[in-house]
Amino acid sequence: MFSSVAHLARANPFNAPHLQLVQDGLAGPRSSPDGPPGPPRRTRNLAAAAVEEYSCEYGSMKFYALCGFGGVLSCGLTHTAVVPLDLVKCRMQVDPNKYKGIFNGFSITLKEDGVRGLAKGWAPTFIGYSLQGLCKFGFYEVFKVLYSNMLGEENAYLWRTSLYLAASASAEFFADIALAPMEAAKVRIQTQPGYANTLRDAAPKMYQEEGLKAFYKGVAPLWMRQIPYTMMKFACFERTVEALYKFVVPKPRSECSKPEQLVVTFVAGYIAGVFCAIVSHPADSVVSVLNKEKGSSASQVLRRLGFRGVWKGLFARIIMIGTLTALQWFIYDSVKVYFRLPRPPPPEMPESLKKKLGYTQ
Repeated sequence: MFSSVAHLARANPFNAPHLQLVQDGLAGPRSSPDGPPGPPRRTRNLAAAAVEEYSCEYGSMKFYALCGFGGVLSCGLTHTAVVPLDLVKCRMQVDPNKYKGIFNGFSITLKEDGVRGLAKGWAPTFIGYSLQGLCKFGFYEVFKVLYSNMLGEENAYLWRTSLYLAASASAEFFADIALAPMEAAKVRIQTQPGYANTLRDAAPKMYQEEGLKAFYKGVAPLWMRQIPYTMMKFACFERTVEALYKFVVPKPRSECSKPEQLVVTFVAGYIAGVFCAIVSHPADSVVSVLNKEKGSSASQVLRRLGFRGVWKGLFARIIMIGTLTALQWFIYDSVKVYFRLPRPPPPEMPESLKKKLGYTQ
């Protein structure tokens, strides 16, 4: 499967345009029907240099493996770093009468559990979100190539937002299956005082009480929360990067240094994160309550919380997810830079489509 994906990736419209020109042997001197060949274009020379720098081919097994590793670092490290904020947010969702706000929530938690109490649930968070990141980012790159080649070069460009949405939704479907067991354990540890303090205590206890269902009963609400979140995260990020380079950054991406490109990545990631938090928050509230309670269904929890109830803790989530998403994209892109992976620029309109629309002769 992956060998065929690698073959298709070489020609797909999301590959680097200049890299594709070099592969196709079109990076030589300029020529015109009215005169002798001109000197080689500077962009072609830059493209050739970029090809030499890459450690692997776009769409190769090594490319997907390292993208998955980037996902492990970006999701595992960032989610673990914000465990204290996540703990307070979850407690506000499941017990709003006791935890009335962010600062109040931190104050009560410190009084009852001390500073160490703020780190409750770090182990399932790190393991669960590392697995989720592996699938989320790794499979996104796979599905992006597959779907773009199914659409063809011109349609992939015209329908690129839909392509981003479809590829990210497909990736997140599998990512949530990997995340669900650890998410269930994390919520039990964080929101049920006295239930368990560590993953080693929580996992056997949950299995003894409810069997495997305890670990996967929250997978459907997770899909409700994470799939819209991830669709927004990837589609909004991709289009924001495109818009920033087009309207804000004063020079083309090819002329920006690596640090400058990473700054654009961080800004686009934060903008995407704010929208992600809003879109996914109602389902996040349901997941938090559902994993705390035994025998409840998602529909029962949703009816009980009501419209106002599902939006409790939104401000904390916007801060958490905005920062989280920005850092995730920054780390992921930094991994690509470190391992010298191909990092295609924002997609450009294919020449064939420009001719059809009358932009070129």
